[in-house]
Amino acid sequence: MKSFIYNGLVTHKRFRPVKHFLKYRTFSFLLDLDEIEELDKNYLIFSYNRFNIFSFYNKDHGDRDGSSLKKWVLRNLKKYKLQKNISKIRLLCYPRIFGYVFNPLSIFYCYEKNKLQAIFYEVKNTFNEQHTYIFKLNKKNKNMQFCKKKFFVSPFMDMETNYTFKLINPTDKLFVSIKQRDKRGIVLTAVQTGIRKEFSTLQLVKNFFKYPLMTIKIIFGIHFEALLLWKKGAIYRSRVTKIKNKISFENT
Repeated sequence: MKSFIYNGLVTHKRFRPVKHFLKYRTFSFLLDLDEIEELDKNYLIFSYNRFNIFSFYNKDHGDRDGSSLKKWVLRNLKKYKLQKNISKIRLLCYPRIFGYVFNPLSIFYCYEKNKLQAIFYEVKNTFNEQHTYIFKLNKKNKNMQFCKKKFFVSPFMDMETNYTFKLINPTDKLFVSIKQRDKRGIVLTAVQTGIRKEFSTLQLVKNFFKYPLMTIKIIFGIHFEALLLWKKGAIYRSRVTKIKNKISFENT
């Protein structure tokens, strides 16, 4: 199996205009897009594009119309002239639990043989909108990628900021960090870490009881933390434009 489960932590730290910190335990799936149907057949409590305790739906990602995610990735790699001989695509995301999920950030890792060649950072907000930042990796940016913020995520954060994405190729450990900066410096840091576990019925059952209703708690936690920010005096900003799915190629 090339798919795994990562148990770990997500932390957020805001520095300005009000200080705020949150930490919560999560688990994520790292799914090889070529073996999701096999996972469906092999594990009773996991399903592909149908309801179960744990499930994964194509319509939660990419074009969000239920079509093939692998074809969506390859089509965009070709569109931005990034496609070489991509042989493997893996997706880091939260699963649906009893049919519900919210993924603030999902990551597509695109490999030529075993070499990581491109990254898709798929960002969602609570307004059912999505923006995907695509990076071609090279010697200069293979561990760290930079771009301007192009998508409204939080009503308590300015749009005039920049992102620094940093990750390691997930093996025994998972590490993803985002630093958000404005002209004065760092405004926010977000980090996800994890330890690799096998994709098995035993691990699924363990995580079900260790992180009960995790996906519902994530969306509840987002709104609860927003309330705390508002009480601390953070300024609320309204969306200027509304989108559904948007993609940008970040040539850095």
